Amino acid sequence: MLVDYYSLPSGRQPAKDYVKALDGKLKSKTMRSIELLRMKGHLIGEPESKHLEDGIFKLRTTMGNNTSRILFFFCIGDKVVLTHGFVKKTQRTPRREIAKAKGYREDYIARVSKG
Repeated sequence: MLVDYYSLPSGRQPAKDYVKALDGKLKSKTMRSIELLRMKGHLIGEPESKHLEDGIFKLRTTMGNNTSRILFFFCIGDKVVLTHGFVKKTQRTPRREIAKAKGYREDYIARVSKG
């Protein structure tokens, strides 16, 4: 499966920027989670990944007290697109983070369909 990073119109890639900013061990573990997603695709399942709603999933990485999440969606043609990441501070994924991922997905699909 191909793992792609969503790019804003400016060229910035929120998920890639997020991963780069993580500290050493959490960054390494997050990169392993992304590789596992690449290898397993739709079959990844829990505890590494969980469907949130409307085709938006979260990739979980935990290191001690640090709980990191990267949101993503699947595309036709064996592709997964990582939208952005955040440090989880509550039990539930914040609504604004899910809404952001949905907005990024809409933008991604609109730009891809234009060719």
